[in-house]
Amino acid sequence: MKKELAGRIALVTGASRGIGRAIAIALAGAGADVAVNYRSKADEARKVCREIEKLGRRGIAVQADVGRTTAVAGLVERVQREFGTVAILVNNAGVGRMRTIEEITEEDWDEMLAVNLKAAFLATQAVLPAMRAAGWGRIINISSVAAQMGGVVGPHYAASKAGILGLMRYYAAHLAREGITVNAIAPGPIDTDMLAALPQLRPDLIPVGRLGTAEEVADAALMLARNGYITGQTIGVNGGRYIS
Repeated sequence: MKKELAGRIALVTGASRGIGRAIAIALAGAGADVAVNYRSKADEARKVCREIEKLGRRGIAVQADVGRTTAVAGLVERVQREFGTVAILVNNAGVGRMRTIEEITEEDWDEMLAVNLKAAFLATQAVLPAMRAAGWGRIINISSVAAQMGGVVGPHYAASKAGILGLMRYYAAHLAREGITVNAIAPGPIDTDMLAALPQLRPDLIPVGRLGTAEEVADAALMLARNGYITGQTIGVNGGRYIS
């Protein structure tokens, strides 16, 4: 298979498991070297790197809380020092702690917005100078079907994932002529650890009759990483749960 991303450096945030893990491995399969960011699951991140290395690519696990400016700066600096310029950024890191309208607190709101939205802004700002200098870049933000239909996790989650879409549209509009595409993926119910805490999202409620897989989301991410003509778009990977 042609390695369409050979020579490219990718950074995937929150890549120690689930969707991030699947995207990191898919990018490596297409020829990219991949930095696997994680916050606390070091062993899982190193396992992902071993999978990347089995594909003949370089993998590095880098710990960083991407909701903090200094941590993001250190993350990008290390990747650039050890691998080179980040050409593909996947803003995947996120949390999804369920809170009802009655339960949610200001602290819940602040944490969700920091991890799910602010982190994408910080990472994008950190990698953009080098992408602009190179005249090539792919930025892929992982949103959620909750941004489009509210979801069940809570108002903080829906708002953070909707914010991802607005952020994507702004960058896409302003970077299109510089060879940098910016898109989003809005997964529906995907069979991951996060979904295990949401038993109300039953497969029979999804039009295709099953949960999605992380690899199916990774397929969409790989398509966006390869394509230079798609920008400013939200790709739904949701089994028909939301039809745009």
